Amino acid sequence: MNKAQLIETIAIKAGVSKKEAEEVLSAFEKLTIERLKEGKELTLTGFGTFSARERHARMGVNPQKPSERIEIPKVIVPKFKAGKTLKDALKK
Repeated sequence: MNKAQLIETIAIKAGVSKKEAEEVLSAFEKLTIERLKEGKELTLTGFGTFSARERHARMGVNPQKPSERIEIPKVIVPKFKAGKTLKDALKK
């Protein structure tokens, strides 16, 4: 499912226009990004938790020259931890 299909499905299930569904989804995306940039979590009880985690710097191998070692810098990455309701729904 892509974003356009998601918007259409939300509009149908919520009984709202596609424009309203798109605005709500866009607001959710922006809010989630803002919270993660601030180093905070966003929790949807039962569904899951979005958070930002730091991946430490490490040494790697240059794929073009396998004998050469390169340093991979630290980076902040998004993380999602599934909630109980979501996990239980997938088990059945």
